[in-house]
Amino acid sequence: MLLANKVAVIYGAGGPIGGAVARAFAREGARVFLAGRTRAKLETVADEIRSNGGVADTAIVDALDEQAVDGYVDAVVKQAGYIDISFNLISYGDVQEPLTGISVEDFLQPITNAMRTHFLTTRAAARHMVKRGSGVILHFGGGGPQTLPGLGGFKVALDAIEGLRRQWAIELGEHGIRVVTLKTGGVPESISDTFPGKDEIVSGILKETLLKRTATLADVGDVAAFVASDHARTLTSTEVNISCGAIVD
Repeated sequence: MLLANKVAVIYGAGGPIGGAVARAFAREGARVFLAGRTRAKLETVADEIRSNGGVADTAIVDALDEQAVDGYVDAVVKQAGYIDISFNLISYGDVQEPLTGISVEDFLQPITNAMRTHFLTTRAAARHMVKRGSGVILHFGGGGPQTLPGLGGFKVALDAIEGLRRQWAIELGEHGIRVVTLKTGGVPESISDTFPGKDEIVSGILKETLLKRTATLADVGDVAAFVASDHARTLTSTEVNISCGAIVD
């Protein structure tokens, strides 16, 4: 098992991508702590993990709240003894409109949320990881030169995450802590069937790929488990691109 005896905290674990990552981590032997805003969604993921012999705990956590994040991570360490992996997969509340028409509040919302939550969750985990001299911080989204019109502040937020990732990586590297971003270019399975224009969105994602297929939820989970494992111990301050060529580095 890639993650035997590892302890992982996953924020946004009730969502499609967070749930896929949680299941993959548990399958590979990690004890997973699932944080999110909706109890029922978290328990659905946890029940599936437990039914397959895994160990999962759930908690309602506002990953934008400093005291809530610090208190939660401290409680996880008190219960499990340590933390090896922290993966933040929460949504940023982005409003996607052309820049000429979007309000400044809507433009800044995803940027502010992304910076706040990734700073808080990384800092909370790093405080404990530094003491052990090891750990893995995973981000999701990723930047790059390509973009599309009408995204508001969403793409800017992804680029900002990369700047924050670089800063954390250079400050935490001496303590044996790795910081890596996964980027996909879009996961069609994560889009609700009732989301307006889903077919057009999926078609657009697929059209941009070089392999003529897109990343699946299982792909995201499998790659995340590998990157979080000691098999990827040389990877830090970098992106792992699983976009099937939709995003060209």
